[in-house]
Amino acid sequence: MKTSKAILLLVLVGAALAVYFGGLGEYLSLAGLQSLLADARAYAAANPWTAILGFAAIYVGATALSIPGATVLTLFAGALFGLRTGSAVVAVSATLGATLAMLSARYLFRDTVRAKFGERLKTIDAGIEREGGFYLFALRLAPVFPFFVINLAMGLTGIRTVTYVWVSLIGMLPGTIVYVNAGRELGKLQSLGDILSLPLAIAFTALALLPLIARKALDALRARRVYRGWNKPKRFDRNLIVIGAGAAGLVTSYIAATVRAKVTLIEKAEMGGDCLNRGCVPSKALIRAAHAAAEVDRAPEFGIPAQRGMPDFGIVMAHVRASIAAIEPNDSVERYTGLGVEVLQGEARIVSPWEVEVNGQRLSARHLVIATGARPFVPPIPGLDSVPYCTSDTFWALEALPQRIIVMGGGPIGCELAQSLSRFDCDVSIVEMAPELLAREDADAAAVVQTSLERDGVRVLLGHKAIEARAGEPHLLVVEHEGTRTELAFDLLLVAVGRTANVDGFGLETLGIPLRRNRTIETDDYLRTRFPNILAVGDVTGPFQLTHAGAHQAWYAAVNALFGRFKSFRADYRVLPAATYTDPELARVGINEREAEAQGIAVEVIVHPFSELDRAIAEGATEGFVKVLVPPGKDTILGATVVGARAGDLIAVFALAMKHNLGLDKILGTVFAYPTFAEAAKFAAGTRRKRHKPERVLGWVKRYHDWRRH
Repeated sequence: MKTSKAILLLVLVGAALAVYFGGLGEYLSLAGLQSLLADARAYAAANPWTAILGFAAIYVGATALSIPGATVLTLFAGALFGLRTGSAVVAVSATLGATLAMLSARYLFRDTVRAKFGERLKTIDAGIEREGGFYLFALRLAPVFPFFVINLAMGLTGIRTVTYVWVSLIGMLPGTIVYVNAGRELGKLQSLGDILSLPLAIAFTALALLPLIARKALDALRARRVYRGWNKPKRFDRNLIVIGAGAAGLVTSYIAATVRAKVTLIEKAEMGGDCLNRGCVPSKALIRAAHAAAEVDRAPEFGIPAQRGMPDFGIVMAHVRASIAAIEPNDSVERYTGLGVEVLQGEARIVSPWEVEVNGQRLSARHLVIATGARPFVPPIPGLDSVPYCTSDTFWALEALPQRIIVMGGGPIGCELAQSLSRFDCDVSIVEMAPELLAREDADAAAVVQTSLERDGVRVLLGHKAIEARAGEPHLLVVEHEGTRTELAFDLLLVAVGRTANVDGFGLETLGIPLRRNRTIETDDYLRTRFPNILAVGDVTGPFQLTHAGAHQAWYAAVNALFGRFKSFRADYRVLPAATYTDPELARVGINEREAEAQGIAVEVIVHPFSELDRAIAEGATEGFVKVLVPPGKDTILGATVVGARAGDLIAVFALAMKHNLGLDKILGTVFAYPTFAEAAKFAAGTRRKRHKPERVLGWVKRYHDWRRH
């Protein structure tokens, strides 16, 4: 048992003994409580203003200092003062106390509040920026966070004090009245049998229904504000219209059709979107071809004489196209039509919150889902349009590879393509403005990838900013590093500096659907836009530009759209793996060390190197490690990073464990086939167990064994 739990147990036992032996138990009986309440009422009747002001001072102090017990005080106000006076006293006191707490956070304890409620503050700040005082009203009426958190966090927002006061007063009033009324009815108890009385039953029913009623009232108020000026159709042709047939749109449509909803899917280009046609599938086919070239180069290490010539890039691209063609039927119009989805090919335009125009036809549906994806971002570099360049979208049109290629961007896409192209005997350089490759990953994991890239011949230029592109013989990219400018010659420039959401050209501006600062569609935790019946999924909203993330969001979008009137679900990203398919691969799930440090999360780090893994040794793939983060002294997995061979597959062990709350001890107790790379997960768990072995117990065990020998 932990020390904190033991102390709490002792306090509770001590309190119970004090009540029993100290004669305090009589005051906790119904008769004792009635006597105390009668005395308080007598005092309040004789000294009304003293009682009111004294109670108000206590309530204000408790609220201002964020002391628990406001609910009990509110119930007591009803029992002592009645419904009308009690509601007035509590409403004014709660508002005054909340205001004092807010002002204290704003002017006295800013750093402390920011450190403690940083993550919640981001949510509240974004809500205030988006909805202003109405967001505060929503929090007061149906609080997502505890009131004391709202009071403190609001101090760090830009909300005006006057607005805070009157919105808080109005927003808290319905709840105040319901709780005061419950206290009044409780104050009328004369016997335990009165608990079954109708007035008390009504009062407690009101308490139970308050959150639901508040939520419904808020939804109605929001809808009235948002849909003002729009004419809702009296009937709808469909249940759901999905715009975009990438991974997110396809899965959304599939789920909707599975539950027998009438759904229409609209796509203006290729079915399957970026992943099938320009992203995941072609890039992995290219990586496989590049891996084959690298294996030939390594063959002599294993006693196999081999010598390869120049790669035939035309055949490589034929393999890429064949891979796309083999998978394409899974995403085809024919398949989805067979599943019950109406598929229309054309450009969609949203003309009202419920209507979409496509091919001159106006369609209506109760809910719309936007899944328009993203495209490569092309930075505004002077001269870029005058030189040959491509993006991760247009690269696949190449039939021959130029000799000198500069890859702009050291993220996952840039690293994957740079390594593959270098293995095809191209002269490849990566130009990255940040001081590290794969800037979101831990530095030690990214360093393993960088070493591998450089060993394959990739020139890695970190901290270099592209300034200008110049056409000529040769073409030049001017970069700046630590104040010094350098000219890099190239035949082709591959731009891989990130992706931007497709938010233009289909009517968002008509509806006034807001965008975030990064130009993605702004949604709430349920993936709903400003209009609750319009949802967004995938790269167009983020926050993760991953195919499986979009597919994951699709379930929430489909269910929330079709069944949200009964139950809505917040999108859960806690266990979302990601992988970079370099050689070696880098994969992770949960938080890494970089994020733990940034968030102030204390962690214990467990590392097991691939160099101690038998299968890795046998295959000559000893680069990399498994790194697991757990709370100090616990085996709960907070996050895992794997860099090494088959990391993208191995990370699934940790994702599964985290999803189902299985700690490292459960992994240690699982039998893995030998020899496999998956054993690295078990060995990491064993490393933690060794670190925390019970030395005292083992000492006694040793004595036992010594005794048995003699």
